[in-house]
Amino acid sequence: MSQSKTPIKSTTTITITQSSKFIPKFHKLIKLHPSPNPKPLSFKLTSSNSNSPNPKNPFKTLISIPQWADNIKELGMQKNRTLYTHPQWLQHRSSLRHIRHFLSSLSSRVILSLIPPVLAFTAFAAAIAAYNSLVLTHCLPEFFPVLRASSLPYQLTAPALALLLVFRTEASYSRFVEGKKAWTKVIAGAHDFARQVMASVESHDDYPIKKALLKYIIAFPIVLKCHVLYGSDVRSDLQHMLEVDDLTVIMNSKHRPRCIIEFISQSIRLLKLEDSRRIVLESKISCFHEGIGICEQLMGIPIPLSYTRLTSRFLVLWHLTLPIILWDDCHWIVVPATFISAASLFCIEEVGVLIEEPFPMLALGELCKKAHKDIEEAIASESLIRAQLVAKRKSHSKAHSPNGRPNS
Repeated sequence: MSQSKTPIKSTTTITITQSSKFIPKFHKLIKLHPSPNPKPLSFKLTSSNSNSPNPKNPFKTLISIPQWADNIKELGMQKNRTLYTHPQWLQHRSSLRHIRHFLSSLSSRVILSLIPPVLAFTAFAAAIAAYNSLVLTHCLPEFFPVLRASSLPYQLTAPALALLLVFRTEASYSRFVEGKKAWTKVIAGAHDFARQVMASVESHDDYPIKKALLKYIIAFPIVLKCHVLYGSDVRSDLQHMLEVDDLTVIMNSKHRPRCIIEFISQSIRLLKLEDSRRIVLESKISCFHEGIGICEQLMGIPIPLSYTRLTSRFLVLWHLTLPIILWDDCHWIVVPATFISAASLFCIEEVGVLIEEPFPMLALGELCKKAHKDIEEAIASESLIRAQLVAKRKSHSKAHSPNGRPNS
């Protein structure tokens, strides 16, 4: 049997048989275990004061850093947003918000996702500074030049970079606003649709279909939310709302929001309504179709890729040449200067990329829950409000005569 310690530089191997009476002096370091078969025993000694090479591949370690940063970013994208309440608005505009935001920098997914590019450009700046220092101290042959250049090109191109970043972020924010407006119309349309159904359907024979129709209207924002958010579980969101047969049909559909719309449309056709009321209810479906169209457009069509690539390439070239431009004025200060510049400009670009897909930034889950709660409350209070209004009308008719004069 063999036993190995930490790998060392120098080794000593001793082999004895089971019948040997030789006991090594270093037996305190090695525990001998009898073997059932008389095989030679081998001992390998290692010295504890020698260093061994790192068994891990440094290239894999460098590759794992961007992967870790991307995982942090994606986990943040899947985080559930909440609707702001009054206490959150007070905290949002607090005078201490700058200190709070600065102290939470290391937990920001935007900043953590920038670790790979910022570290890369900072290391490159340090390499340029070290090379120039070696050339100036004559540690390298004289034919090696000092890497320096005029700052005039940077002064001319700085406004162009600023405009690129501003327009990139503004275009992403406009997509965010468009997505927010689309969901505002969907939620408002669901409320209005449910109100129209409650007001239009009065027959007791239509009560089961009316109840199912209201459930489909409530379910549509939830299905649309799961359609635009990656990783959503539509089955768990709808299992306590819809019947099993309906849920099975929706889960087997290739386009679940349009499947819900088909349920709504067929339910309206089965209701015993006048043509005018039926036309009004069917017209309410258009806001759902519009919401689907806007959401799928925002999901499938990003900002023109040429614009995104141009901004990215401009930033990379800017920071690759920044240490050379600043060397004459800053020398080794180019390292922290490059770090600050990369962290600032890449952060602006990263925010634009994140909000380009607007739906993970919106509190869609909270919006759907609030719409569900509000419509359920309106359904529950419908009969109560109707009874109170009917009682008021009866009391009013009793208090007045048919000719308009009050009864004695």
